Amino acid sequence: MKHDRDFEPNYGDATEVVPGIRRLTADNSGPFTFYGTNTYLLGTRRLVCVDPGPASPAHIDAILRAAAGATIEAILVSHTHVDHSPGARLLKAQTGAPIVGCGPHRPARALARNEVNPLDASGDKDHVPDRMLIDGELFQAPELALETVATPGHTANHLCFAVCGAPVLLSADHVMGWSTSVVAPPDGSMRDYMASIDKLLGRKEHTYLPGHGGIIRDALPYVRNLRRHRLARENAILAQLDEREKSIPELVGALYAEIDPALHPAAAMSVFAHLEDLAERKRVIAQPGLALDATYRLERSVESDQDVRPV
Repeated sequence: MKHDRDFEPNYGDATEVVPGIRRLTADNSGPFTFYGTNTYLLGTRRLVCVDPGPASPAHIDAILRAAAGATIEAILVSHTHVDHSPGARLLKAQTGAPIVGCGPHRPARALARNEVNPLDASGDKDHVPDRMLIDGELFQAPELALETVATPGHTANHLCFAVCGAPVLLSADHVMGWSTSVVAPPDGSMRDYMASIDKLLGRKEHTYLPGHGGIIRDALPYVRNLRRHRLARENAILAQLDEREKSIPELVGALYAEIDPALHPAAAMSVFAHLEDLAERKRVIAQPGLALDATYRLERSVESDQDVRPV
């Protein structure tokens, strides 16, 4: 995407992205991580480290080198995926700084009978913060204050952090410039994700520092486009089901015909997230029940049209 056309990870080096905030990118590139996970150092002499990344001693060493001559006084974690939170425990062991931010890993809903979580291995089940932040809570660091902005959707415990007194939001994996966020039930929820998108559209920050990829400087128009993209996908699913009932593989084949088939499993999880949301809003019916292997059809009752999101 346009925000990441010139992105350089500069592995091992800290790059100032806005005054008082530096970015280090972990060398853990992949299909879900782009060039790698972004870690942010906030402040100059008494630092806050946001999202120390995976359990990578090399990346922790890079953070400590970047912090040389200063003190890391707190470690903030946005959410519990293994590319974001395990490094917090390694960094705490080196610095003694408390781990603050999101709570322990949890799904957005309970597993259905015989359901298997396809992304279970991506959750950091060992994360236990020293202090858990809730929506709207201020975290007063030595050199700046951060407002906690709860943004469930990508994960149930996902948080963003707004820099008080500046138009800057650390958006983690909720909003990224290189890709749309993965929303995969049961860990994630499309209904929660869309509500969190609407929440950010009601805020004033216009510079986003994401968990992967480059800075987003025109954030609010970009977030509106993300919302339109999700609604367009939802409407495309409904149009497909208007023809006849279909399974998720059939929907993926029709909606993602142009993408690499190797990406179809990820697309299936996204379609499932939309279908789960649509079923909760009584727009579709799953037979025999909500699942990746279920068949879906439109709910054609009058009531099913009551919960329609405005564009």
